Amino acid sequence: MASLFHAPMPSTGPGYSFSAQPTAASAPRQHAGFYPYTDNGGSTLGISGATFTILAGDTRSTSGYNINTRHAPKLFKIGGEGPDNLNARIVLSVVGFAADGNALKERLDTVVKMYRYQHGKEISVHACAQRLSHILYGKRFFPYYVTAILGGLDEEGKGALYSYDPVGSYEREQCRAAGAASSLIMPFLDNQVNLKNQYDPMSGQGLEKVQRVPEPLPKETVEEIVRDAFTSAVERHIEVGDGLQMMVITKEGIEETFSPLKED
Repeated sequence: MASLFHAPMPSTGPGYSFSAQPTAASAPRQHAGFYPYTDNGGSTLGISGATFTILAGDTRSTSGYNINTRHAPKLFKIGGEGPDNLNARIVLSVVGFAADGNALKERLDTVVKMYRYQHGKEISVHACAQRLSHILYGKRFFPYYVTAILGGLDEEGKGALYSYDPVGSYEREQCRAAGAASSLIMPFLDNQVNLKNQYDPMSGQGLEKVQRVPEPLPKETVEEIVRDAFTSAVERHIEVGDGLQMMVITKEGIEETFSPLKED
């Protein structure tokens, strides 16, 4: 019986030893990733005035170095009546992932129209701006891959412009640029609209210089600034070009215009 318990184990399989060094390492394996986003290029901007708000964007859509289409609008009317948004007073601009931009536009447009049917009046631009923030924040774990700018007129008839990050943080500003060429356009707007680093020439020298205070600009001046900004951007950025879409919001309604930009 003792021999039964002290007999060696049969060695039918390979022998293992902690002192043996591995002869080969398994090749690294990478599981398939899931990244549904892409950047479709383009840029947008918005400027608010005393009695108006102007939003503008180019119409080029890209994927890398490829141009998907030269006629992809990035500005959309929100609210109003019917599928053509008749009598709308709010404009949303989106730039980034075009599919997410369209989805966000459809959702906000539905919310604004439902508000009109439920309350019997048009939603204010301030309430719409807050609602858009809630929509973006609600998708924070799988966010809309867009940068949004919302424009309209407030209760006092003054221009109102709100800029957003992808997860809903927002603020009211006098001007804002977004998209591929925002780093080129925003310094120009800071100089021409916000009057950054500009001083009153009659205030003295050195520490006596007084910073100029920005004031609302006339509509014609703002339209020229918008055209100059995009004309400059298309010279320096390959993802911006083809056409300029501009929407001017006043108490009379929304005026939409298209003008050509460089196509190379």
